Formats: sequence, C-alpha cells, structure tokens
Amino acid sequence: MTKAKRRIIFCDFDGTITVNDNIVAIMKHFKPDGWDKLVEQVISKEVSVREGVGRMFALLPTSRKKEIVDYAIGNVKIREGFEELLAYCEREDILFLVTSGGIDFFVYPVLSGFPIPQEHIYCNGSDFNGSHIRILWTHACDEHCGNDCGMCKTTIIRSYPAAEYERILIGDSITDFAGAKLVDTVFARAHLIDLCEELSLNYKPFETFHDVITHLEEMNAR
Repeated sequence: MTKAKRRIIFCDFDGTITVNDNIVAIMKHFKPDGWDKLVEQVISKEVSVREGVGRMFALLPTSRKKEIVDYAIGNVKIREGFEELLAYCEREDILFLVTSGGIDFFVYPVLSGFPIPQEHIYCNGSDFNGSHIRILWTHACDEHCGNDCGMCKTTIIRSYPAAEYERILIGDSITDFAGAKLVDTVFARAHLIDLCEELSLNYKPFETFHDVITHLEEMNAR
C-alpha cells in the first residue's frame, strides 16, 4: 500500500499572516528618499526583490533602529483565524512553515506569541552595526532559481520533495509567484489570484484563515 503523503503548508507573512505589507508600511512611514521608486522597480521586475529590498533598507540609518523596530512590530495586524489555523494543522499533523520575504527584526517578534518553532520560520536577516541597515540573505536561491529572490521560497519548497509531501502554498503577491507554480494547491489572495487564473493553477481564494481551514476540510472530504 502506498504511504500517504504528509501535507505541508508554506505560508507567506507580509500581507498574508499580517493584514498589511510591513516592508511597504515601514517605507511609507519613514519616507527615505527614493524608496517609492524602488518599490515600483521591484513590482515591474526592473530590479530583483533582493536588490530592491536591500537598497530600500540601506536608505534607513541604524541610529533610528528603535523607532523602526517599534513601528514595524506595533503596526502589525494579524489576519483573522491564524491561531485557529495553527491549531488545525497541529491536530491534522500538517507541517506549517512560514516562508517570508520579511526581515527578522519584525517577523520573529510578531510570531513569538504563536506556537511555531523558530526553525520553521524562514525570513531574511538584518545587520544594524553599520551606519545604515544591511539585509542579510540567509536563504538564497539554489541552482534551480535565477530570480535573485533574496529569501527563495522555491528553494525551500524543493527541499520537501513532491514524492513525499502534498505541498500547499498560502500567499498574496510577487514573492509567491514562483512557488505557486511548484505546489499542489494554492490558497491565494490579491495579486496571486490573478497569476493563478492566468496560469490555470489549482487555487482557492481566501480572505481570512477561517476560509483556509474550510478549504482544507473540503480537501479532506474528497
């Protein structure tokens, strides 16, 4: 008898676990010169996510570290149903990973109140030792990805082979596009819905994590 594949969820952070995009919120609040042009260049793919985000944070002086960190953490609103989804995954033995293009100084503190082991949280690092913030790319692209992601979600997805795992992605935007093409099922909102429609990917739309739980239960019933 064939062994059933274990379900694994790769869940985005900014705009998915959180209601808002924290990187954009930080830039809008502190308004360093040139940040808006960099955002446009990332969205239009004129520059890579790694280059764009790195250059954005390099505009912020480390002398404002406390302000920036306090704002980033205090500005976060968690999407409804997140705690219930984690409890559901625990009950159903679904492996839940956070795969975030966000930065450790706000991702880790925000998620510290939830039962997610830190080794299951993938995000970018930060260095406040110089005059300006430097982003550390601790999860770079493997040889199969040429997108210069910074935090490469497809590299992480590939480390959980399709032969052993039923792979599910939850996300909303540009950093989830490549990963959505690899997995069995996508739970999508915002810009990711457009991509899933365009490529005819297997997806379900969601607004809250209660919707995700409903979709997972429907998958169980098949």
